[in-house]
Amino acid sequence: MVDLSSALKASAENVEEKLKSILSTDDAPERRLIEAMRHAVLGGGKRLRPFLTLQCAGLFGVADQSALRTACAIELVHCYSLVHDDLPAMDDDDLRRGRPTVHKAFDEATAILAGDALLTLAFGVLANPATHANPGVRADLVAQLAKAAGGHGMVGGQMIDLQAGQEDLTIGAITRLQRLKTGALIDFACHAGAILGRAPEPAREALRGYAHDLGLAFQIADDLLDVEGSEDETGKAVGKDKSANKATFVEILGPERARAQATLLATQAADHLAMFDKKADLLRDVARFVVERRH
Repeated sequence: MVDLSSALKASAENVEEKLKSILSTDDAPERRLIEAMRHAVLGGGKRLRPFLTLQCAGLFGVADQSALRTACAIELVHCYSLVHDDLPAMDDDDLRRGRPTVHKAFDEATAILAGDALLTLAFGVLANPATHANPGVRADLVAQLAKAAGGHGMVGGQMIDLQAGQEDLTIGAITRLQRLKTGALIDFACHAGAILGRAPEPAREALRGYAHDLGLAFQIADDLLDVEGSEDETGKAVGKDKSANKATFVEILGPERARAQATLLATQAADHLAMFDKKADLLRDVARFVVERRH
């Protein structure tokens, strides 16, 4: 039985190699843009969302190439969101994954364009026949990613987050914020495996339940790291939510109750996977990992 740490490492290495080939460079005039995209994507990160896609696809016997290309498309979207989130007009961060953010390593205009290009590239990867022979499957992937990443998904959550410093949000409003900003892409990362495998509805519903609880547990753990973690551990600035006066799970519940809630959600997430038996053991391990991580 492969342990989670080894599985995550192997998965991240495979994703990294595929991303390198997708983001290949040449001497074209737009080379600086590609270099900024590579800076944003390569050389770091847990690659958790791609791992979820690969594991969920594995439940349904999806071909490795299809699963890996889809996982990379999701990582491209995630990295684009980080590039834009880090901009001075948004979260104004100087560090990401222990390195200068794209707008610091290059400049703000290049960072905006790099994010735009990464988002666009992701849809190109999904639409390519190399991702799946069935055009209906590819179209479904594109449509569902557009929903997860757009105005009623990740981008909508970011808009609510920008307003959070000026408004007193209830626990329900914070839950919606994080369900969109963080949870929507995690949900798609899991659902993508089911789409690729043309899974039956009960299996899709089980993965939706898993992803819902996992996404909230992940965000609560992230809030705790912002309060209790260090820059060396996280690879980015900490304490920013408090300085921006943003309402978070930790602020409303307190650290102890927030940690208990994250643990409960992780347990619930694992329980949703009962129908998959031992094939989903690594996904269950992920649920525990997200609340215990220090980075």
